[in-house]
Amino acid sequence: MMPKEELQTAVGKIRWFHTIDLGQGILTPGCDDSPYKLTVLGMPEDLSGRSVLDIGAWDGFFSFEAERRGARRVVAADSFCWGGAGWGTKAGFELARAVLQSKVEDYEIDVLDLSPDNVGTFDVVLFLGVLYHMRHPLLSLERVAKVTAPGGMAIVETHVDLLHLERPALAFYPGSELSGDHTNWFGPNAAAVEAMLKDVGFTKIEVHSEVTLPTAGDPEAIIDNRKVFHAWK
Repeated sequence: MMPKEELQTAVGKIRWFHTIDLGQGILTPGCDDSPYKLTVLGMPEDLSGRSVLDIGAWDGFFSFEAERRGARRVVAADSFCWGGAGWGTKAGFELARAVLQSKVEDYEIDVLDLSPDNVGTFDVVLFLGVLYHMRHPLLSLERVAKVTAPGGMAIVETHVDLLHLERPALAFYPGSELSGDHTNWFGPNAAAVEAMLKDVGFTKIEVHSEVTLPTAGDPEAIIDNRKVFHAWK
């Protein structure tokens, strides 16, 4: 076990996204309320004997949680946050994995490069906070479906927009309209997410939960409505 002061120093050198309990009373200072998000995802409490793929893992909170819940194999996959043009790095994941003595595997791979040939197939696939960052959302969900094992499930958490429309529709953000972030590309409505998931091969789709995150107080800001979808093959 790393001495507490040494661990605090190491944690302080990293810009964190996830809030992870590293023990010894140390929580990583992430801007994401990861423990709260976990309560609305509906991740199975017991993952014993199951395999889990966490796409867009970043600091690895959900990967480590899947391992804690007994998953026999957990793969954390990321590309943009670990080595892209954003502010994220892989340092948080690597430190947390070492401190937690985790056996989570890591794959530096883009979503669109995922396939059964290079990562395998999984009983549970987590696709959290990624879909609206994708320039090709339907293609990304196709990749998610390909690495979801027959009988497996995907948990998709995403920003949604155009909720007043019953027909499947996506809002396109050509600039930084959503949260001042130019990497946010699309805001699908719930009907669009369900239709896309069905199109790529999932046979049962449910809206598990929804949440509205606070905005910065700008009345003209796009409201960051979010929904969690469960999809089974």
